Amino acid sequence: MFSKGQLLFALFFVVSFIAVMIFSYRKDIKLHRQHYKGSIWILVIFLVFIGILFAIKTFLKD
Repeated sequence: MFSKGQLLFALFFVVSFIAVMIFSYRKDIKLHRQHYKGSIWILVIFLVFIGILFAIKTFLKD
């Protein structure tokens, strides 16, 4: 399916990508706290909305 070289490249890419993302986030954490304060509520509302859609789908399926 995948050669050994492709799997090694994928592993290296994933590890590198995650490391760069963590480094970038830690570098900008002060700016994130200042500019994106309260953005967690957007995530909560989005998850509640998806839950409501799932519940409606489940109840109307019968």
